[in-house]
Amino acid sequence: MAETSTSQSAAPDTGTYAIVEASGQQFWLQPNRYYDLDRLQADVDATVTLDNVLLVKDATGTTLGKPYVKDASVELKVMAHRRGPKVIVYKMRPKKKTRRKNGHRQELTRVMVQSISVGGKSIS
Repeated sequence: MAETSTSQSAAPDTGTYAIVEASGQQFWLQPNRYYDLDRLQADVDATVTLDNVLLVKDATGTTLGKPYVKDASVELKVMAHRRGPKVIVYKMRPKKKTRRKNGHRQELTRVMVQSISVGGKSIS
């Protein structure tokens, strides 16, 4: 029987990131990337700080909060206020000639991650 060699490929390193809680959802945020969050009450080009950081990964290791990482924050810059794609809601009762069609567009804020910091020191 011939032996087959199996090569194990390591998972790609994603670098520094943080998992934060914002607007009732959890987001995986990386520095110098932009994300669409639910509408934030902030002006364009304003800086917003998120303190509900659940996990931080950097070159030294991973820090997991219970429930939040102590003294960790993520700085965001508001780039624009947008609206999401239109979602059509269609309700129909069969055999009753009752039909209702509604549309919805979610209000969003596009933000750029400026920095991730733990204990007052920026890790990104």
